[in-house]
This record gives sequence, structure tokens and C-alpha cells, in this order.
Amino acid sequence: MKYLIFIFAVIILSFAGSRLLNQKNNNPGNNFLTDQTDFAENQGGVESELDALTIAALRKGDYPGSDIVIEQTLSPGSNYQRYIVSYKSEGLKIYALLTVPNGEKPETGWPVIIFNHGYIPPAEYRTTERYIAYTDAFSRNGYVLLRPDYRGHGSSEGQPSGAYGSNNYTIDVLNAVASMKKYKDIDPNRIGMWGHSMGGHITLRNMVVDKEIKAGVIWAGVVASYPDLINNWRRGTFTPPTSIPTRALGWRNQLTEKYGTPEENPEFWGSISANSFLKDLGGPIQLHHGTADSSVPVRFSQTLKEQLDKVGNTRSELYVYDGDDHNIEANFNIAAQRSVEFFDKYVKGSDNK
Repeated sequence: MKYLIFIFAVIILSFAGSRLLNQKNNNPGNNFLTDQTDFAENQGGVESELDALTIAALRKGDYPGSDIVIEQTLSPGSNYQRYIVSYKSEGLKIYALLTVPNGEKPETGWPVIIFNHGYIPPAEYRTTERYIAYTDAFSRNGYVLLRPDYRGHGSSEGQPSGAYGSNNYTIDVLNAVASMKKYKDIDPNRIGMWGHSMGGHITLRNMVVDKEIKAGVIWAGVVASYPDLINNWRRGTFTPPTSIPTRALGWRNQLTEKYGTPEENPEFWGSISANSFLKDLGGPIQLHHGTADSSVPVRFSQTLKEQLDKVGNTRSELYVYDGDDHNIEANFNIAAQRSVEFFDKYVKGSDNK
């Protein structure tokens, strides 16, 4: 009798194992470097047990922002005023640089650019340092500009968490957008977003969550899907810059230990990748990348452009600069001009139909 029970148990286990194997084999693989993942939020139980990093979780969040408070008046720019301001994000006081054009505001208010900076060691970060020429390119061309510091950066409250294993910085920017909509003299219907490197990652996540962002411009962006980041951002000839602390790179191990690899659990990795939701973008994106970028592979921007084309976002643009670096230093003037013209068309001119 015991022998028959044992045989029956083996048959049941074999059947179950075979079914699981067939389910795994029947699950079409995604080439995450080139394919646009068509991810549904209710696949794989993701919706019922949301991880805080998923796009679905971001969309379910509340981002009320707050009033913008002027903390300090700085010396003016060429044709605009400069301030250090603050706003609230999840109860934290976040500092930011704000610039406001001189002269008579447009009838509906000034257009706005939210400026997302790249990785700078949080303890070294200062609101008035870095990206001076970059912000000036937009500030002197008739835009109100807000450059959030992110939590834990400079004087901002909270702990820095990194942008890839946490949605905290993305949330800080979503609250920055909401705060700017309360600010006097701006047009809440004309908001664009610019991002560099890590700020490009934050920009793309914001844009698939908030469809009211009219257009985005991303320079040297970390804009790959998470499987692509796992498989193609630290292998081969590419190595992340040594300035990135080890703790900020730990998200890879933490997520794979909890959820398995992208090959083992494509549903989860699709659920946290903004690239899986490109069809939900409210506006076009302009990409810039240098071929000699040693921090972020140019292929990331090229792949995103292919994905944007695949979902029908044909107004998006890609500019590749031969031999240029992570900051697009050699081609800064032409890249800045193209960026301003793109925002002029899709944000200032509201040509976003």
C-alpha cells in the first residue's frame, strides 16, 4: 500500500513539474535590447502584490506637491531671475533651483521645464553648482525652470536612495511638477522635462506616469529597460564609473535575489521598466548621445528610439554625436539649440496633437 501511495505521489509531482516547464517554455522570450515589451499590469500577480518599484505602484501614488517657497534670492542671469526654493515631497523639504524670465509673461503664463540632473555624489551636491550652462540655455529662452535637488542631496531632507532600486527620486520630481502647477505666473498646461544620465531615467519614468508632461529631452540617458541594465550595463567593455558608490549598485543583487533574473521572471522586470509603457507617453522625446560616452552606452538611446518608433511615437528624435562624451561637451551648442527648438515646438508652442 505504501508503495502504491509513493508511485501516485511521484506521478502527481511529475505532472505538475511538466506543466510548469511547459508554461515556462511556452512563454515567448523577449529580446530586451531591441523589443518593446507589451506588459499588462495584471500579469504574473503583479497588480495584486505591487512592488514599490513598479510603474503600476507609481501610478497609484498621490503626488500633491506643495506651494513653492523662495528660500534665497540669487544673483540674476542674463535675462532672468534666480532663486533657491523649496517644496514638499512625501513630507520632506526638497530644495531646488528656480529661474524666472524677466519681462511680461505670456497671456496663459510662462512655459515650464523641469530639469533632472544626473548622478552627483549627494554629499557633494550643491544647488547652485554644476549644469550652469545647461540650465541657462533654457532659462534665457523664455522658460521658467525648476531643477530639483532630490532627497538627501545638498540641503534637501531625507536619505539618498539612488534612482534604480527606488522610486524616491522619481516621486520627488512628480511632486515638483505638482508644485510648479501651483506656482504663480506659469502655464500648467505647458510643462516639459529635461534629463541627463540618471536624470534621463527619472524623466522617462515621470513621462509614462504623468501624461500631462508635453515633451521630454534626454541627454546620455540611462533609458534602457531593467533587463537591459542588468545584462548590458556592466558586462563586456563597459564598466559603470567609479564615482558611483557600491551601495547604489546593490539594487541588482537585491532585486534578482528577491524576484529572480529577467529570464526567470520577465513579468516583474517588465513591470518596473518604463520602456514597457511607452505607448502611454503623453508627448514626444528627443534623445542625444555621444558615441564615446564611457558612462552610459549609446546603444541605450538607440534602442529607446527603436522602441518609440515601434509603438508609433514617430515625432521622437535621436541625435548621435560621433566621438563625443557623456556630457556632449564637443557638441554642446548644437545639442542645446536642438533641445530648445524641440521644447519651443512641443511645449512653448503646444504643438502636441
